[in-house]
Amino acid sequence: MATVTKTFIKYLKQEVSIAPLVIFRIAFGLLMFVSILRFIAKGWVNSMYVLPKMHFPYYGFEWVKVLPEAGMYLVFFFLLLSSLGILLGAFYRISTILFFVLFTYVELIDKTNYLNHYYFVSLISFLLIFIPSGRNFSIDNILFKRNDLNYLPRAYILLPQLQMFLVYFFAGIAKINADWLLEAQPLKIWLPAFSHLPLIGGYMEKVWLAYVFSWFGCLYDLSIGFFLFNRRTVYTAYVFVVIFHLATALFFNIGMFPYIMMTITIVFFKENFHQTILNYLKSWFKYKGAAFVKLNTKANVSRGLMLGFCFYFLVQCLLPFRYLLYKGDLFWTEQGYRFSWRVMLMEKAGTAFFYVKDGKSGREVEVDNKQHLTYMQEKMMATQPDMMVDYAKYLCKQYSNHGFSEPEVRVKSYVTLNGSGTREFIDPEIDLSKQSNSFFKNKHWVESY
Repeated sequence: MATVTKTFIKYLKQEVSIAPLVIFRIAFGLLMFVSILRFIAKGWVNSMYVLPKMHFPYYGFEWVKVLPEAGMYLVFFFLLLSSLGILLGAFYRISTILFFVLFTYVELIDKTNYLNHYYFVSLISFLLIFIPSGRNFSIDNILFKRNDLNYLPRAYILLPQLQMFLVYFFAGIAKINADWLLEAQPLKIWLPAFSHLPLIGGYMEKVWLAYVFSWFGCLYDLSIGFFLFNRRTVYTAYVFVVIFHLATALFFNIGMFPYIMMTITIVFFKENFHQTILNYLKSWFKYKGAAFVKLNTKANVSRGLMLGFCFYFLVQCLLPFRYLLYKGDLFWTEQGYRFSWRVMLMEKAGTAFFYVKDGKSGREVEVDNKQHLTYMQEKMMATQPDMMVDYAKYLCKQYSNHGFSEPEVRVKSYVTLNGSGTREFIDPEIDLSKQSNSFFKNKHWVESY
């Protein structure tokens, strides 16, 4: 065991070219700059953060509040600025910290807007804070007259590689369930919507194709990380990465995620590939960096940092399995669903009718959800129990302010999951405004699936 540990530590400390991380930094910075610009241009800052009358906080982060309109646009301006700083290697440490803090802040405001790739971006930007990818081909080196750092321990390159590996691998594990493999759900529901496409449209309604896509998706996610790590198969694996993500971009409206994954997956490529691109960029921009030299004193990984990242990845490996702590069907209750790389695994829709009752007079009124929620908020809330609790607490406060005494909030809700038929979702006798979203409690008031 001691020999294996020493060999692994030696492997982590092995000096390799910094070029893969420099190209990774440039690609990530450019993608984030374009993504944030696109987000602003499409008016999503206004529709997601300015217009809503309420927001759905994450448990433990209720203190995270949305800023006024000018403040939110200022946040996105600094996100643009910091992504540009990452791209150019300008005030790199400040830029990475600022981007991570602001992006994560925006993500924490409202779980209506949760997407796996937003979570992924937060994690990658966090890792970049500790990775010295701004020490080569950077504005900082020009401003501060520093030599380029050209070699560094392999451990730094393994950080983004391992993070990407976990995304794929746990997405594959999540697909090992009866609905996905045995029923081809939800692809059996989704694919017929593309029957209008030329050439391939006629196949979209074939049940066997849904099974092919389901099994291929599972096997792809489980294995692609291993093939990317293998130097002999990395380029062949990347061809499958491109095919897979182009297909998801064609069939499903999931924004920038496929393009982010296709671009930054090149961090697995061999060093000479990245070095060739880096040399070309330096020549194109007439970058005057120092000659290739080893700066061992600047390239070491401290023991504390190594232990910190071991703990970080341990948490990353445990989070996807936290659903085992809760009773009930995961897709039904969604306890432990977020932050576990469960990507597009279910088709879930519902309706929710909320009623507020005056505890003293007995007077009861039905709530018009559209008076309080945006379309997307209402859609997401209707199938997610923790969001229903948040909404019930909001309604309790609102109606208290409008003269209701000791208001009680109940809901009649009906949900369908993967084409299984509509079922009652929440116990209609429970006052949701008195329930908790604690991670440590089962949601006993969710009806059995």
